[in-house]
Amino acid sequence: MNKVFCLFLISVLMFACKDSNKKNNITSQNSMNTNHNPLIAESTLPYGAPDFTKINNDHFREALLQGMDEKREIIEKIANSTEAATFENTILALEKSGVLLDRVRNVFSALTGAHTNDTLQAVQEEMAPKFSELQDAIYLNDTLFQRVKALYKKMESLNLDVESLRLLENYFEDFEIAGANLSPENKEILKSYNSRLATLSNTFNKTLLEANNAGAVIFTDRSDLEGLSDADLKSLEIKHGEGWKIALQNTTQQPLLQSLKKRETREKLFKAAWLRADGTAQDTKAVITEIAELRAKKGALLGFSNYAEWSLQNTMAKVPENVFKLFKGLVPSATAKAGQEAKEIQEMIQKTGGDFTLAPWDWNHYAEMVRKAKYDLDENQIKPYFELKTVLEKGVFYAAEKLYGITCKARTDIPTYHEDVLVYELFEENGDPLGLFYGDFFSRPSKRGGAWMSNFVDQSKLYNKKPVIYNVCNYPKPVAGEPALLTYDEVETMFHEFGHALHGFFADQQYPSLSGTSVARDFVEFPSQFNENWALYPEILKNYALHYKTGEQIPQELIDKIKKSGTFNQGYSLTENLAASNLDMQWHTIGSDTKIEDANAFEKEALHKTKLDVVSAVPPRYRSTYFAHIFGSGYAAGYYSYLWTEMLHHDAYNWFETHGGLTRENGQRLRDMILSRGNTMPLEEMYKDWRGGNPKIEPMLKARGLQ
Repeated sequence: MNKVFCLFLISVLMFACKDSNKKNNITSQNSMNTNHNPLIAESTLPYGAPDFTKINNDHFREALLQGMDEKREIIEKIANSTEAATFENTILALEKSGVLLDRVRNVFSALTGAHTNDTLQAVQEEMAPKFSELQDAIYLNDTLFQRVKALYKKMESLNLDVESLRLLENYFEDFEIAGANLSPENKEILKSYNSRLATLSNTFNKTLLEANNAGAVIFTDRSDLEGLSDADLKSLEIKHGEGWKIALQNTTQQPLLQSLKKRETREKLFKAAWLRADGTAQDTKAVITEIAELRAKKGALLGFSNYAEWSLQNTMAKVPENVFKLFKGLVPSATAKAGQEAKEIQEMIQKTGGDFTLAPWDWNHYAEMVRKAKYDLDENQIKPYFELKTVLEKGVFYAAEKLYGITCKARTDIPTYHEDVLVYELFEENGDPLGLFYGDFFSRPSKRGGAWMSNFVDQSKLYNKKPVIYNVCNYPKPVAGEPALLTYDEVETMFHEFGHALHGFFADQQYPSLSGTSVARDFVEFPSQFNENWALYPEILKNYALHYKTGEQIPQELIDKIKKSGTFNQGYSLTENLAASNLDMQWHTIGSDTKIEDANAFEKEALHKTKLDVVSAVPPRYRSTYFAHIFGSGYAAGYYSYLWTEMLHHDAYNWFETHGGLTRENGQRLRDMILSRGNTMPLEEMYKDWRGGNPKIEPMLKARGLQ
C-alpha cells in the first residue's frame, strides 16, 4: 500500500502515559521560543537524524500544525492549477507535498509509541481527527482526483519509467480506495466516519496503555513467586521493599507463567492480563464495538459487503474468502495437535501430584515440564548464552554481514530519546554508508507493548536520503550490573525486527511513498519472518551464543536440544494465532446493519463457529479488548498476514536450503530481487520471479510439525 495512504493508519499507533524520567531529553519547556523549533528546520545531524538534544514536547504541536498547513496549501495549488495535468505538476507534486509534516510525524509516532508522556498524549488527542481531516481533504478532493484520473487513463502514452508508472498507478488506486468516486453527500458521511474512527482508535490506544499499567500485579509475599530466579525477583522488586510488581505484556499469556510454581499466583496473573480491559476502569468493549460497527458502515458506503473486503484491496490475499481458505486448511491440524499436547500436559499435571483440570494459566508452566522431560531442555540452561548485546552484534549483525556484506559500527555521538537506546551506523561491503539503526530493547511504562520497526528518515533518491531506522522491543530490563539475558523467543524477535530493518535499509527507490516497507501487510512480514531462520543457523548461532561469564560457545548438546524441541507446542502456538486472526476477520466481516450488543458474547461465538474453542485451555493470542493490532493500529482485517507471510518465509528458506544455504550470492539475490524493490511491482510477481514459482504451504506445515 502506498505510504502516503498509510500515513493515517500509522498515526493510530500512538500511545500515551506519564513519564517522569529526568534524564529524558523530551521534557516540557513552556518557555520555549517557537521561532527556533528544531522540528521545523531539517536536522544537521548525520543522515538527518532527529536531534533529541534540542527537541522537547512543546515543539510537536506547532510543527505538526505548520506541516499540515503547508501540505494543505500545496494540495490546493495542485488541485486548482489552470495548467493541464502532467506527471510533474500533479503526481510528482503530490509526492513532494508534506515534507515537513512527514518528518515531524516520523519523530512524533516514534515517541508516542516508545516513550510517551502527558504532553504528547494531549497533542495526540488533538491531532488524531486533524490527521483524518487532512487525509480526506486530499483523497476526497474531486478536482484533484480528476487530474490524477486523467493521467491514469493515458498512462501508457506518458513515456514514464517503470517506477514513475507505478507511482501514478498507486496514487490512482489510493484515491479510488479512499472513496474518490463517492457522491459529495457520501463523501461528507465518510469524512464523519473517518474522523470518529481516528478518535476512537486514539482512545483505544490510550485506554489500553493505562490498562496495561494499571493491570500490573503486585505481590508482597515472596513465597507467591516461588519458581522465579533471584535475577527475576531483583528486576521485579519495588523500591523501599514494598514487594514485587509483574507488569503485563501485550499478549494473553505472560512470560513468567512458565516459571511460577503456585497455581493461585499463575491464575491471578493470567486473569489480570485476560481482564485488563474488560470490566475494569479501563474497559474497551464499548470502544471496539463502535469501531467495528463504524468500519462496517464505511465498507458499505464504499461499495463493499464488509470492511474486510474494502481493506484487502491491493494485498496478496485480495478477498476475505482467500483468508478463510488459509484458515480452513490450518485449523483442523492445529487444534488436533493442540489437543494432543493438552493430553500430554494433563498427564504431567497428574504425574507431579496435581488434582485439577488443565487451565490456560497452567499451560506454559507444565508445557515447560513436558519439554524438559521430552527434550531435556531447560530455558534457564540456554539464557546465559543469549546476552542481548552479543546477540545483536555477533548474531543479528553477523548474519547480515554474511548474507549481504554489510557491517555495523556503534555510534555514541548520536543523541537518542532515552538512555537505553543504542545507535549503530551501517556500511555497504565497499565501505559506503547505508544508514543509521536505533535499537530500543527494554520495556518501560512509557512504551506500548509488542515489538516493531519504523523510520525516522525514509530512503528516497528524490531527496537524496538514506534511511534512519529503529527497532523497538519489550524485553525485561535487568537491574544495574546484571546482564540482559534473553529467552530463545526473544532472540528470534530481535532477528525478526531487524529483518524489517533490512527491508528498509536496502530500499532503492526514487519515491519515498514506494520505498522499503511500503508494501501490503501480507508481504511486509515476509522479510522479517524470513530473517528469523538465521537465529539457529549453525555458523551464526555459534558466533553469538556465548556464555556471558566465560565466553564459552554454546555446547552442541544444547543446540541439538533446541532444534529437536523446535516443533514442540506448535499446536498451541498455531491455534492461539489462528484464534486471534479469526477474531480479527469476524469483527471485520460483519454487515453494516449489524448491531453488536455484547462484545464478549460476539467473541465467544466467533471462536465457536470457527472451531477454535475446541481446546479450552488454548486462548486467543489477543483478546478483542486488548487486540491493539486491529483496534489501535493498521492491521484491521490484516492480522492473518503473519500466517500468510509465514508460508512465504518457510517456502523461501526451503529455496535457500536447496541452493547452498547462507551465502553472499544467495543473500545478494534476495536483496536485489525482493528486499531492495519496495512497492515498485506487484508483490506476487516479485516473489514468483525470485522463487521461480508460487509459494507452497508444505514447508510451513513441516516446520510446524504438522506434516
